[in-house]
Amino acid sequence: MNSLLSSDKRKALGFIAAVFLLVGATAASVLFGLQNFDFVTVIQAYTSFTGSDEQLIIRTSRVPRALTAAVIGSSLAIAGVLLQAMTRNPLASPSILGVNAGAALAIVSMLYWYGAVFSFSELMWFGFIGAGITAGLIFIIAMIGKGGMTPLKLILTGSALASFASSLNSLFMLISNATLEGALYWLTGSVSNSSMEHTLQMLPYFITAWVIAWSMSRSLNVMSMGDDVATGLGQRTMWIKVLTIVVVVILAGGSVALAGPISFVGIMIPHISRWLIGNDHRWLLPYSAVLGGAFLVLADLLSRFLLVAKEVPVGVTTAILGVPFVVLLVRRKALGQY
Repeated sequence: MNSLLSSDKRKALGFIAAVFLLVGATAASVLFGLQNFDFVTVIQAYTSFTGSDEQLIIRTSRVPRALTAAVIGSSLAIAGVLLQAMTRNPLASPSILGVNAGAALAIVSMLYWYGAVFSFSELMWFGFIGAGITAGLIFIIAMIGKGGMTPLKLILTGSALASFASSLNSLFMLISNATLEGALYWLTGSVSNSSMEHTLQMLPYFITAWVIAWSMSRSLNVMSMGDDVATGLGQRTMWIKVLTIVVVVILAGGSVALAGPISFVGIMIPHISRWLIGNDHRWLLPYSAVLGGAFLVLADLLSRFLLVAKEVPVGVTTAILGVPFVVLLVRRKALGQY
């Protein structure tokens, strides 16, 4: 019992440290960039607003950008945890399984057919619908054939649908200059033009999905032992899977609507959290949420300095950091070290 209490205490202290990391990363994102600010200027931007350029940048760009990155990073990390638990596949994530690409395709398709005439709330629902249809197709196709749904079939199906969606996005942009101008930068994954209004509009959906995800943590612990064991222990595995897919659709579709398809957060952060505190989803989900937010905020901060006098979309930065991580993960899996 003392050992268990000590373990939980260490995890709690680690979680507090992760929260401080997120707060520090958010503060650094607001303070530093092509133009640096101090804390006094940031505080005055909200307590004694004068309309100066510095205060406008802080209120309309830096703060919305940092908070949006934190929210999206948390959401993508949680979605990755859920997919990895449900499929028992260490490579499962919204980007690798094509859910992000499906959400992006729905939004780009609407921009192509109707032009930029939609409100954000409408684009948000297109993102949800695209992510939902793609997730449904992936699992239906993966279950067809001998052996049912396997980790390998999931990855191959998701990769194929992601490639198909990306190809259609490219086609729409090639044959429509208006779609190209409106979607090209967004498709790389960027929070540089974040709107606080849009983030607040999406926040209730995210919070609901976060709470539902954490409420399933005990069921996810059981399901990680396999469907047969979970069923034997009284779990309604089908309902848990359906609820998991719904939560992933909300998190991935909403993230794509806000900032475009950002890759690798959903695969990197769950594994980093798992290495820190183990497989207990009661801890894994909150750890991943906080570390995912901190990671994307820091990645966005780094993207401001990769090129001189030119910002790189954060989706490019996460890809630069994520590819070596996935290569290492695959190597460890091949060697039986996962």
